[in-house]
Amino acid sequence: QVQLVESGGGLVQAGGALRLSCTASGKIHSIDDMGWYRQAPGKQRELVARRSRATTTIYANSVKGRFTISRDSAENTVYLEMISLKPEDTGVYYCNVRGSTLDLQSYDSWGQGIQVTVSS
Repeated sequence: QVQLVESGGGLVQAGGALRLSCTASGKIHSIDDMGWYRQAPGKQRELVARRSRATTTIYANSVKGRFTISRDSAENTVYLEMISLKPEDTGVYYCNVRGSTLDLQSYDSWGQGIQVTVSS
């Protein structure tokens, strides 16, 4: 009932920057928090950053100071600004959004994933 569309991935050299976007649509009553996860080849999916409606943010230690998560509540969109990218940031990045639908059911939706590749 809630769909996510991600954009902004791609190939970048080490030290470069990318901006990911994720927009939620559908039968949305509220969005409680929005976040980004990533999965590198052969590894488990891990949290990159989350931002709650109350503006509380958390970051993985490996991205602190380099990544910034922000949210446009009016557009139901979450962004991930990534600078000083490293080859170890390579992976598939997934958007995750949680909240409640118009019929007040909880949802926990995931995007399709977007590839980020950082070359050395």
